Amino acid sequence: MTDTEWRNQTTITEFILLGFGDLSDLQILLFLMFLVIYMATVVGNTLIVVLVVTDQHLHTPMYFFLGNLSYLETCYTSTILPRLLASLLTGDRTISFSGCFTQMYFFGFLVATECYLLAAMSYDRYLAICKPLHYSTLMKTRFCLQLAAGSWLNGCLVTVVFVLFLSQLTFCGPNEIDYFYCDALPFMELSCSDTHWLVLFNFSLSCVFTLPPFLLTLTSYVCIIASILSIPSTAGRQKAFSTCSSHLIVVTIYYGTLMIVHMLPNHNTLSLLNKVLSLSYTVMTPLVNPLIYSLKNREVKDALSKAVSKYGAFTKTC
Repeated sequence: MTDTEWRNQTTITEFILLGFGDLSDLQILLFLMFLVIYMATVVGNTLIVVLVVTDQHLHTPMYFFLGNLSYLETCYTSTILPRLLASLLTGDRTISFSGCFTQMYFFGFLVATECYLLAAMSYDRYLAICKPLHYSTLMKTRFCLQLAAGSWLNGCLVTVVFVLFLSQLTFCGPNEIDYFYCDALPFMELSCSDTHWLVLFNFSLSCVFTLPPFLLTLTSYVCIIASILSIPSTAGRQKAFSTCSSHLIVVTIYYGTLMIVHMLPNHNTLSLLNKVLSLSYTVMTPLVNPLIYSLKNREVKDALSKAVSKYGAFTKTC
């Protein structure tokens, strides 16, 4: 929908993202902090994608999904932080109607996709640990491609449906969103239309499309932990747990903060806490993912070491 069509159905043409405007004395400090986080996130996740693509030893299902996740995290943080950085630097906190919808779409799309990718990664670890003899026959290249493509497609479709319904709302004022990005619930609260059915639809859609991957992830790790505990030797348990510990940490951080934020009551006194916790899964999770996987996985460290060595040898010849 174009800006002209939106203006015909609403008296509001832009919104104000209040963000961290109440911390006026810390704007420069926040800008520098988020700038460093954004640069580190993009560099770290891009490096993992490059390593997964170029290193033959990382051409396995586990690292194929990790490459998808790292690419997603780069896009994910890029939907929020550049706009937040511009706001902190210039003091201009306005965002156009179409810009708000665009940010909302890509954010929802990537959140839903990440849920499915994490589920696919947990299923991969389940097969590797609980059914090691059948792993190579079950986790074939075609099946991995189908899981990854299905994750991206599901995330795209569920968000398109919801945003199309959101676009039918009318807005008469106020136009201030007490958040640092265009989130659906604060956005709907500003509408003049009756949004009770849309809130219920949002809840139903979230349950239908995000609850299954969460339950699959949870079930996979219950089976994985039970299988690891049944291993008689301590060394065997440690080796098995090391293959899934990185992913378990990421899943815990992501789902933990996501659930806490959406379970908190919508109250003014909790708005700052809500923003801080939202930063955990929108900003911090994309940052720590490459750190967790590179520090915990020997294969990634070996691939990075070889890449650095090749680069050093290349620069010497030049």
